[in-house]
Amino acid sequence: MITHTRLRWLSAPLLALAANAALAAPAAAPAPAPDTSAAQIAALQAEVGQLRQMAANSQDRAAVENLFSRYMYLHNAFQDTQIIPLWAKKGTPGVRSQYSNLGVYTDWDKIISYHQGRPTPVGKLVFHYVTTPLIEIAGDGQTAKGLWIVNGLESGLMAPEIAAKLPAWMFEKTMVNGKKVWMHNVYIKYGIDFIKQDGEWKIWHFHCFEVARAPYGMGWIPFAAAAQDDAFNVDLMYIGEDGKPVMMPKTDGPATVLSGTYRTDAPQRLDARPPVPFRTFSETFEY
Repeated sequence: MITHTRLRWLSAPLLALAANAALAAPAAAPAPAPDTSAAQIAALQAEVGQLRQMAANSQDRAAVENLFSRYMYLHNAFQDTQIIPLWAKKGTPGVRSQYSNLGVYTDWDKIISYHQGRPTPVGKLVFHYVTTPLIEIAGDGQTAKGLWIVNGLESGLMAPEIAAKLPAWMFEKTMVNGKKVWMHNVYIKYGIDFIKQDGEWKIWHFHCFEVARAPYGMGWIPFAAAAQDDAFNVDLMYIGEDGKPVMMPKTDGPATVLSGTYRTDAPQRLDARPPVPFRTFSETFEY
């Protein structure tokens, strides 16, 4: 019979062997740390992509703003033929312009005719300056929208025999060098859609929203009362050589977005919609 003493004697060597085995066994390796390098690289790549998009958007915005400023500098200096290359190339789908509520021009040649043949009459001064740019670049980087407020003056001299055929509200009472004087303050908004062609921004849709006009001796309210229903006021393109008026060509279609030009019998409204962020042009409106 095995006694308790015998059991204790037999278990002692076994316990010693187990202890020695535990000391001799190598320590368990620590659990490997999670590999974060792939996640970090993916995050950095995403951040670099976002920064590149922001940089491209900033460069495009500056290019669009410079384009319209260049347009206005050339227009003020009667260098309109240099404006022609700023437009989208002939054959571009959807190209159009609108200068009044008479209608729109969709024929590229008619649009470009606005910038052809403009003379530099002696004594004429046009000075428009642009302010308050609101510009949105499409998420795909292929189109853009811009809205500006423009202020300035338009002025010149006209032979009395030509002035006699035009509305009296156009002229001041004073004559200079035997000629009638016209000098107006003008207040305008420009809504323009741009398209990128061959890596360069071009004018695609051009809309001039005239807000008010004020001959110096009259002011915009009496002027509106006298001229708001006069076709000459909206059909005039420019005053040419010897003060002869040049009228706008026949429009290609009706105006769908009307300018809320100041009238004495109507309230103001939001005619030129401010652009909002958009991904591609099909998601936004046209000027």
